[in-house]
Amino acid sequence: MNKKSVGQILKAKGHVNDAQIDKAVEYAKNESCRLGEALVKTEACSQEDVSRALASHWGLPYANLATAEIKKEIISLVPKDVAIENNIVPVTRKNGTLIVAMESMDLMVLDNLRFLLNQQVEAAISTPKDIEESLDHYYRLTGDLGDVIGEGDDSVQVGRGEYAGEDGESDDAPVIKYVTQLIANALKERASDIHIEPFEKRVRIRYRIDGVCIEKENPPKRLQGPILSRIKIMSRMDMAEKRRTQDGRIKIKLHGRAIDLRVSSLPARHGESIVMRILDKEKGLVDLEELGFHESEYERFNKIIKRPNGIFLVTGPTGSGKTTTLYAALKNLNQPDVKIITAENPIEYNLTGINQAEVRHEIGLTFQRILRAMMRQAPNIILVGEIRDHETAEIAIQAALTGHLVFSTLHTNDAPSALTRLIDMGVKPFLVASAVMAIMAQRLIRRICPECREEAEVSETNLRAIGLTQQRLAEATIYDAVGCPVCSSSGYKGRQGVYELMEMSNDIREMAFQCKPTLELRAKARSEGMVTLQEDAVRKVLAGVTTVNEVLRITHREN
Repeated sequence: MNKKSVGQILKAKGHVNDAQIDKAVEYAKNESCRLGEALVKTEACSQEDVSRALASHWGLPYANLATAEIKKEIISLVPKDVAIENNIVPVTRKNGTLIVAMESMDLMVLDNLRFLLNQQVEAAISTPKDIEESLDHYYRLTGDLGDVIGEGDDSVQVGRGEYAGEDGESDDAPVIKYVTQLIANALKERASDIHIEPFEKRVRIRYRIDGVCIEKENPPKRLQGPILSRIKIMSRMDMAEKRRTQDGRIKIKLHGRAIDLRVSSLPARHGESIVMRILDKEKGLVDLEELGFHESEYERFNKIIKRPNGIFLVTGPTGSGKTTTLYAALKNLNQPDVKIITAENPIEYNLTGINQAEVRHEIGLTFQRILRAMMRQAPNIILVGEIRDHETAEIAIQAALTGHLVFSTLHTNDAPSALTRLIDMGVKPFLVASAVMAIMAQRLIRRICPECREEAEVSETNLRAIGLTQQRLAEATIYDAVGCPVCSSSGYKGRQGVYELMEMSNDIREMAFQCKPTLELRAKARSEGMVTLQEDAVRKVLAGVTTVNEVLRITHREN
């Protein structure tokens, strides 16, 4: 009996149609690749669908490596060099036969493994990405901290000679391996920052995941020096300087992805405290639709950013997603007939088709200088990374008044207080009133894990705290975070924006011109339909996206 082809299997399961198969066949001929790869490249179906179809074609089991944790005794049956060279991962052992996961059935590799391992070996099929990540997890970046650096190993030395940071350095040096694993694990756990904090008798390692710091396994105090030295070498900092603050940058490739890390060093009581900010270029650039806008706010936001001139300000504390929102707006506006220039400190993500300039204080290239030069470049849209002082604010406002669309960020707690902040900086009230077209305050709220969420009862106190009535509560289901392996027992997975969008009306412009206090500006904006941060967060609770506790963590009730 003839085996069904991969295309026939996928078609029978409803994953592809004839037109998609024909297109993939044509692509496969032109690019000299297999049909399965062509179907993935032409976006006809996912790699997992193709791998499952391959497993059916060969009559083999499918191994979902992403969800399964393989036992150490199984991994130890295949040496590291054998697994990496043959691109396989041992999965389990059944009746004396070792099952290994591979991308596609390869009889030569199986025969080779039977000879090298001196036992019966059979295949299972998995996706190339899962195999690559499993090889990283179980072999390239192996074990717990104790396994990597050796609890009793006193041979680790600090010094430029051993860790010269050159391409020829040994990947097996314990500290090098540990720092690489530290970064790899942070990526795997979706961390945004890695904090290395020396104390009197210990070194604390914490990851910031979904905005919350979570402590990880700490290295022995004796390895504080080597670990900090290794990070400073990787980020091109001055090794000898331990008394001043330093900034650096690390560029690495992990799991086939290019990752940038922004490194900051701060001399503290018991040694230098280091924070590595992870800038994942693949995940950092998101589309407007993914930001989490409510339907009505999304339409208003889209209309505002399409205006020809004026300033659009995004406000919020550090780490509230301001840059991500502005990048999403620029990505949406980036067309061949529009000239966009940015002034950033530093450039976090590369945007194709956009002129990006980086602030470099050491050579006098400040925001002000870049902005002045920008005006001679005839741009349509300008992004100023942050308005910090009177001069930057003044130039940005002049740009808005001379026919440019200007985007920037400010550090304020809500939208109306941004107007007061600009006037406090020394910008004349009539300039603020005429140049600013809209201000948006934002926060990031954690999304509840859909795998383990449970229906919850909300106390009267908490209901009052978030401004919810029993009537509105009766129309929706409220959930609480529980915790499971999928969300690392936190109960939350991923984050979404919460927004407070204030458009400048004639009345609000007049109030800004008269330097009215923030409370009056806020009351006026509310009467004109502005939805506050907390009200937007409550909408997300009622939609089953987040929890009441999470709303209380990031917002407060108006008196």
